[in-house]
Amino acid sequence: MSATQFEYSKAAEKRIELLSSINIAGKTYRADALPAGFRVNTETGIATAPGVTGRRLCLGEFTCHPRCIEAYNGDWVLLVPIGDMHYAWGGRGHAGNQMWQFRSRDKGLTWDGPTQSWETPYASHGAILLRPDGGKRIYCFGTEPHPDFHDAVENAGIGMRYSDDDAHTWSALQMIRPENDPGYLGMAAMRPCETPSGAWLVGAHSDAGRIDTGELKKIITRQYLLRTTDRGAHWQLLPGERDSGWQCPGTERMDEGRPIMLSDGRVLLMARTPEGHLWQSFSCDEGATWSEFEPTSLRHLDAPPMLFHLGSSSSLIAFTHNKPRPEGGGAHLFAHESRTELWCSLSHDNSKTWSEPRLVAVNACEPAIMTGWDGFTPMVSYADIMVEGDRLELFIDHQMRHVVNLTFSIEELDRFPTRAELQG
Repeated sequence: MSATQFEYSKAAEKRIELLSSINIAGKTYRADALPAGFRVNTETGIATAPGVTGRRLCLGEFTCHPRCIEAYNGDWVLLVPIGDMHYAWGGRGHAGNQMWQFRSRDKGLTWDGPTQSWETPYASHGAILLRPDGGKRIYCFGTEPHPDFHDAVENAGIGMRYSDDDAHTWSALQMIRPENDPGYLGMAAMRPCETPSGAWLVGAHSDAGRIDTGELKKIITRQYLLRTTDRGAHWQLLPGERDSGWQCPGTERMDEGRPIMLSDGRVLLMARTPEGHLWQSFSCDEGATWSEFEPTSLRHLDAPPMLFHLGSSSSLIAFTHNKPRPEGGGAHLFAHESRTELWCSLSHDNSKTWSEPRLVAVNACEPAIMTGWDGFTPMVSYADIMVEGDRLELFIDHQMRHVVNLTFSIEELDRFPTRAELQG
C-alpha cells in the first residue's frame, strides 16, 4: 500500500459514534454524567480517568497490536499493521494489513507518519521489537503468513528482520526454523525478552484446532517460547517440539505468552488463559527451563498479558480487563465484549503480589463491524507503553480500527479509582 493509498483509505473511515450511556465497573452512566473526573474524549472514543489525556494516531478499516521501541538515536518508533483485514481472515496469501510506522523525535510529544516499514504480498501481524544490549541494531520478529508457511487459519512461520539505521529501512525477511522443530508454525505478537547473558526469548503459540460445541466453539491452543543464545543464528522451541506446549489445566488453552526479566535475575513468563486469570511461570536459568505454571491474582478474561517495567526492573505494571467471568461462561469462552475496560495493577516484588486494580480507560463509542469479522469488537486492549521520566505513554488497539495514544504521569496511577470506589 502506498502513502497515497493510505490517505485514500483515511478519507473513507467510518466516523466515531459516541455512546449515550457507558457501563463502568458494572454500573451504567450517562455519557455526560460519568464518575468524578472521568470524561469522554470525542477524538478517541474512550472515556478516561482523571489526569489522562488522549489522541488518535490513526483510524482505519482494521488495525492491530501497536508496538513501540526507542531507537539508538533516541527516536521512538511505533509499528502497527494497518489495512483492511486480519491475516487469518483472508485466507492463505491475502495481502490484508501491511506494516506501517509512526516516528517521534521528541519522546512521544509529537508524531510523524505513518510510513510503510516494508511490503509483503501477504498480511502483516504484530511487530515484536528488540534492541539487544542497547545497541544500534533493532530486530523485529513476527508472524509471517507467507503462503508456503501458513495453515490458512492462524498458524504461520515466525520470521525476523533487522534495521541498522534506526528503523528507516529493514533487512530482508529471515524465517526462524527451530533446530528441534524446523517446520514450526504459530503466531506471535507479545514483547520479547533479552537475558543478562544475551539469550533472546520470543513468545509464540499455536492454534491446535477448534471444536464446535453448539453455540460456541472450543479453541485449543498451546504456548511455546523461541530461544536463541547466539543472536538468532540457532533457535530452540520450548518446552519442546509441537504438541508439547504449555496449557492451562482444565482448559486446553494457553497463548500470547510475554517473557520479561525480573530484578532478582529470574525470567517471568506470563500467559493468557480462559480460566479467568493470567497465569505465570519462572525460569532461574535464563529461559532454558521453567517452573510449573500457576495462576496470578490478576483477573483477566481470555486476553493477552499487557505487562511492562515501570521505569525500572524492580517495578512492574500490568494492564488487565478485570471483569468478573460471565455467568455460565465455560473455559472456551472467547468474547471481545469482556475487553471494554482497561485497568492497571502494580507489583514491587517480582509478581508475587499485585496492587488492587485501578481503572484507566473505558470504551465510549459504538463498535464497528469489521471486514471478515461476524461480531462487534468494542475492546480497549493489546496495549503497549513507553516511559519517559514520570510520563507514561500508553498505546492501545481500540476496536481493532483505532490506534490511540493515552498520556498520564506515574504519580496519577495511585489516584485512579478502584472497583470499590466506583461502586461505593
